Amino acid sequence: MLKRNASLANLKAGYLFPEIARRRREFAALHPQAEIISLGVGNTTEPILPHINRGLVAGAAALSTPEGYSGYSDEGLLALRERISAVYYDGLFGADEIFISDGAKCDIGRLQLLFGTGVPVVVQDPSYPVYVDGSVLIGAAGSWQGSGYHGITYLACTKDNAYFPDLAQIPRNALIYFCSPNNPTGAVATREQLERLVAAAHETGSLLIFDAAYAAYIRDPTLPQTIFAIEGSADCALEVNSFSKSAGFTGVRLGWTVVPHALHYADGGSINSDWERVAATIFNGASNIAQAGGLAALEPEGLAEIRALSDYYLQNAALIRETLQHAGIACVGGDNSPYIWASFPGRDSWEVFAEILEHCSVVTTPGSGFGPAGESFIRFSAFGHRATVEEACRRLQSYYQR
Repeated sequence: MLKRNASLANLKAGYLFPEIARRRREFAALHPQAEIISLGVGNTTEPILPHINRGLVAGAAALSTPEGYSGYSDEGLLALRERISAVYYDGLFGADEIFISDGAKCDIGRLQLLFGTGVPVVVQDPSYPVYVDGSVLIGAAGSWQGSGYHGITYLACTKDNAYFPDLAQIPRNALIYFCSPNNPTGAVATREQLERLVAAAHETGSLLIFDAAYAAYIRDPTLPQTIFAIEGSADCALEVNSFSKSAGFTGVRLGWTVVPHALHYADGGSINSDWERVAATIFNGASNIAQAGGLAALEPEGLAEIRALSDYYLQNAALIRETLQHAGIACVGGDNSPYIWASFPGRDSWEVFAEILEHCSVVTTPGSGFGPAGESFIRFSAFGHRATVEEACRRLQSYYQR
């Protein structure tokens, strides 16, 4: 019989969100009358808005005509790549530096193929689990050592450092994952902080993978929405982004990665060329229907809908944050991000998760699932229907102000 990939054995049992789903099912089986509300997984809930949806419908209809039919498009439709550059990057990048994908998470997983097993990996702590788990799967990180995976440098992001890490801990020639607005803390890096991050990448000879999936939620005009707003970033950073949380495409699946021509390996080889090869080798491109919806989303009417949809979720976030604060629970996020990071000092995260589920019938996300520094925190997601968010807030208020 074939042997198992040893890297799979290094993964801790149970990816965070399936484990949450399992515990929710167990609770529902024991309490069949409970009306469970989820403020846990970051899955959008509101219908795709009319103009964007018309783009999806038109894209599907076009495929039934000889002139509208299209097949493979590994890197993505030229028109969509050009529009992404114009809308989000002021035309800074050519179409051949923008690669369309089936979502930011998928690209984050594939990107490790460029660097293999020998690269040191750096993540914010807490951080989105796929940065760590993808590194383990490719063999760049080893087994769990009790408080983290061997081979991964965890940069603590806590209240004490305003959720921006000590960059002096970055080793040389590392792969740095950085997310802003951050999932799960909701913290957003300032321009000055991102300038220091880019400087640290240059000083250590490292490559920065910048996750901007929640950039559409930034309302403070002083906060950068892309790493490429920082001078000198194009030769040390690439950026992943997505239509999932901005246009409601979590089920439609559409994202992109910007890989500048200025990015090179230590031997001078082109990272852009290798990423093009990866896309052509193991990926046949995002759905043409989804890309038609993406084009509509980046038209003026679609951008207005994106703004309205993200405003809706930010209003949900404000309700949750205010409820927690009135109950005396310290929290951050929820202003330029759809996530609220709530502190329960000295408590086990899964214990608090179980308490909120048991007494409020509300599903949350335990902070420890995002890394060692997430212990004693709970992430609340603002993705939900307004009425159910309001009901969840009433339950939380009733329990914690009792």
